[in-house]
Amino acid sequence: MVILGSSKVGKTAIVSRFLTGRFEEQYTPTIEDFHRKFYSIRGEVYQLDILDTSGNHPFPAMRRLSILTGDVFILVFSLDNRDSFEEVQRLKQQILETKSCLKNKTKENIEVPLVICGNKGDRDFYREVQPREIEQLVGADPKKCAYFEISAKKNSSLDQMFQALFAMAKLPSEMSPDLHRKVSVQYCDILHKKALKGKKLLKEGGRGSTEEAYGVVAPFARRPSVHSDLMYIREKAIGGGHGKEKDRCVIS
Repeated sequence: MVILGSSKVGKTAIVSRFLTGRFEEQYTPTIEDFHRKFYSIRGEVYQLDILDTSGNHPFPAMRRLSILTGDVFILVFSLDNRDSFEEVQRLKQQILETKSCLKNKTKENIEVPLVICGNKGDRDFYREVQPREIEQLVGADPKKCAYFEISAKKNSSLDQMFQALFAMAKLPSEMSPDLHRKVSVQYCDILHKKALKGKKLLKEGGRGSTEEAYGVVAPFARRPSVHSDLMYIREKAIGGGHGKEKDRCVIS
């Protein structure tokens, strides 16, 4: 899951809400933050990698690599900053162009799970972007792109946004923060090993845990190396690795 947008639009605040449910008032510029979360949902293990990108994009090649390796995208602009909206317009175009080249399709036919967020809905008095402009950017097909007006500060409409994104990606809705139980970091190693082996998570009695959905944030997660990213892109480009993905769901 790749979060893109200009500086100071609230990308890190959205990630913080997703991972911890908290909101930090103090602004700290992000260079690039990588997070990993494991889930057990109806007995299946999922690994979600989350990339919180810099709004300054000092290294265009790294941003392109993030787009190539990403599977689902959140584009964020601030409703009180028109420049940030125009940046999202460029980002959407870049994602569609990059993904269409990777999959040898046209921009019109490519399907990329993507949501656009107009953040800082609590500052509506200072709005610089009008609904009609947003509608033109999003388009008429909600299956290809969805829009949510949110407030990371007030925790408004975030869960609906995440549910819509995971639905577009054909992933369990329980991956959304409000729909699973948070468990201790002690479970992280267990889920990680299960994910690597492509096994279902079993209860002590040997039966699949189908009743509950729970998740845990991995401590000290490190972004895969550039070499690993390039190999992943190669597999996606030639259609390889599908057998593995059937057993072990890894989403970036």
